Amino acid sequence: MTTTSLAKQKLSVINTHVVNIDGIAKVTGRATYTFDVKLPGMLYGKILRSPHPHAKILKIDASKALALHGVKAVVTGKDTLGIKQGIWRRYQELCDEQILPVDKVRYIGEPVAAVAAVTEEIAEMALDLIEVDYEVLPAVYEPMDAMKKEAPTIHEGVERNINVTRHIEWGDVEKGFENADYIREDSFFCGGQAHMCMETRAAVSSFTPEGKMTIYHSNQSAYYLQALMAGVLGMREGDIRVIAQYVGGGFGGKFELDGAIFCSAILTMKLFRPVKICYTREEDFIATKRRTPMHYWVRTGVSKTGKFLAREARVVSNGGAYTGMGATALYLTGFFHSFPYKWGGYRYDGYRVYTNTLPSTSMRGFGAPQAMFCSEQQLEWIAADLGLDPIEMRRQNGHTPGYEVPGQAYIDSCGLDEAFDIMAKWIKDKGKLPENRGIGFSAAGFMSGGIFNWFDTPYSFSSAVITINEDGTVILHIGATEIGQGSNTTMAIIAAETLGCKVEDIKVHSGDTDHCPADLGAWGSRQTLMTGNAVMRACEDAKHQLLEFALAKMGLNIVYDLDIKDRWVHIVARPERGMPWEELVKIATRGKDGQRIIGRGYYTPHRKGMISPAYSYMLQGVEIEIDKETGKITLIDSLTAHDCGQPINHLGLIGQLEGAFSMAAGYGYLEYMPYEDGKLMNPNLVDYKMIRATEMPETPVAEIDTYEPEGPYGAKEAGEGLTNPTAAAIGNAIFHALGIQMKECPIRPHMIVNALKEKAEKDKTAKKGK
Repeated sequence: MTTTSLAKQKLSVINTHVVNIDGIAKVTGRATYTFDVKLPGMLYGKILRSPHPHAKILKIDASKALALHGVKAVVTGKDTLGIKQGIWRRYQELCDEQILPVDKVRYIGEPVAAVAAVTEEIAEMALDLIEVDYEVLPAVYEPMDAMKKEAPTIHEGVERNINVTRHIEWGDVEKGFENADYIREDSFFCGGQAHMCMETRAAVSSFTPEGKMTIYHSNQSAYYLQALMAGVLGMREGDIRVIAQYVGGGFGGKFELDGAIFCSAILTMKLFRPVKICYTREEDFIATKRRTPMHYWVRTGVSKTGKFLAREARVVSNGGAYTGMGATALYLTGFFHSFPYKWGGYRYDGYRVYTNTLPSTSMRGFGAPQAMFCSEQQLEWIAADLGLDPIEMRRQNGHTPGYEVPGQAYIDSCGLDEAFDIMAKWIKDKGKLPENRGIGFSAAGFMSGGIFNWFDTPYSFSSAVITINEDGTVILHIGATEIGQGSNTTMAIIAAETLGCKVEDIKVHSGDTDHCPADLGAWGSRQTLMTGNAVMRACEDAKHQLLEFALAKMGLNIVYDLDIKDRWVHIVARPERGMPWEELVKIATRGKDGQRIIGRGYYTPHRKGMISPAYSYMLQGVEIEIDKETGKITLIDSLTAHDCGQPINHLGLIGQLEGAFSMAAGYGYLEYMPYEDGKLMNPNLVDYKMIRATEMPETPVAEIDTYEPEGPYGAKEAGEGLTNPTAAAIGNAIFHALGIQMKECPIRPHMIVNALKEKAEKDKTAKKGK
């Protein structure tokens, strides 16, 4: 493990071996997921879905379903307020989706009606009894076709089906190309990817005659879901309680409204009985959202020494039927396509296009995996064309501490240079490889949460409340969401470090809108920095109150400083003089007339550019072996060099990096989503190929510890960002092993076989020419 630190800190809990605070509950089966929730009088819901990619709904007859014994209710779009919703609340034109559409369906699998019955089986039977009359409309599935003048209109009033456009530019792009010694253009395609959470979408909703709603829901932001549900149900936010207890993964797919939460809510409002809806695995495939497919065109100009003078990129993305978080992904893919390098001139234009396919949205990496697949492969090919060392070419153009991405971002901390050193040594130590093996690497950077308030929240981005009991135990309330990534443990570590107690003293409550402050949730790698700052500040508030009583009790000269470490309250200059933590808490509680010590903290970034308060940096290396006959890829070895600032939760960090590599590798060469006439052809775990444990190589991590001044204790992003470079690293490894260039992701076996055939034909022709 390689470590460098820009700010030495005396830490007691941070970056030590701390097991997940919810680990025992999970491995013993005591953890209660939404699937496990059972309420008195609970009914079970099922959703009828559209078989058509584009059609008007003329009539829905549910009389036969309602006559089935055990069926309690059927709802359609006409039972709703008909409100169009979306996560981009700041811009109403991007709120374009009715979860239960009133008059038109736009993709196969879209909800049309929902049933509540006494059992799941009866609800399923009732779906077959609902009769729907459709007027089938012409459909379009590819964005290039959807932009044509003669293409069918998917959303009325949207010209050429162009949903969103984005533009980023700095420097003199034309001058950069004029001065370039070498210019290269390439086109790429990056496909979609299913989120593949272990827990499918699920909700249990319960509405009372008093007008109050309680919802158990598998999500990434309880606050988002509370606010969105209030909007579509015509209720006040405070009358809706959303509880995200234990969540079995999210990866960017669970902070928008889904059919489970909306339909269960509409049904319970009609019946005043709890209704539970859990998606099947097939429903999770066909009726949620996916990683955004993107067509990329990239033109890059460099000097003969490899200096990056200009880049121009255009993206057309397949947005599917609705906006979702696609507008954000469209901007971020253009932003991160410039990363992690300094460009003399940069221009990006992005176009998000509606089609009659599954809606596209955010997924781990938020558009950056697609950006890096195209960018990092093209840079590798440029280095080869010019006879340059690919690491040194990247190094001379890489971000450095204090660099400003013009008009976009300011870089405080950056360990990229050290990552290049680590990767160069790893590659050199490998030596000469056997035939059909290759090593590839890719660089990337990523954000630590987003700055722009597209949700239009009136609240702080993150808040925390800390309560210290008389016996020294601590209760931490945060609105952040634990989705399996270990954020509750990370917050407990920050709290224990700041207060000076132990992790076992901390009890964390999260993801409950009735009892926790608002927080924007788990997306964009934001919680360690943003919620972590709020927790640290809340603990500092409580600690300050405690030390006021300690100073008075100990009768010290005011020039002395006090601190708390390992449950010991002491003079900093004379650490042997002090008192136990528990004793001070008792004194303070009595001194406050029996009131518990309560600390509050919040965090909202200010004056931090357009995108994020801080950025992580990383290099991913892979060694692969390719069967030239079949095109099969085997992962042999890997290395991750990662700058995450000051590590907080060491075990969580390693787990996040390993998981990111696995997911990204799957996107790189396995996870293919084929469609025919708008229908997904492999909505199951037999035909949708994911990387298995036996296919994973060793995943060593070289930690590069920098200090990020905006983060709690110097911490910043870790985990999501590593999703970005891996697919490109696999492509580069194929290039070095076989001399072929892969321009489509995922890289499937037949592509390799076909590329080898084409290469052989070109080599044969060239030989004849000579």
